Amino acid sequence: MLVEHLGQIIKARRKELNITQPHLAELAQISTNTLYKLESGQGNPSLDVLIKLAEVLGMQLRLEVKK
Repeated sequence: MLVEHLGQIIKARRKELNITQPHLAELAQISTNTLYKLESGQGNPSLDVLIKLAEVLGMQLRLEVKK
């Protein structure tokens, strides 16, 4: 469920910035297939991939610990 939600957030931000999947993948230096899988809620992105996408999209990653 977390990966699906994360994918939706990334997709929404990408569309907000008017960036295509191939262009975002190029800017973040990841494969288009990796980005497609992430946006569709599949796969298991590495922290490195998430950091690259966050930088390009002007976003920050935040770790939240629930008690």
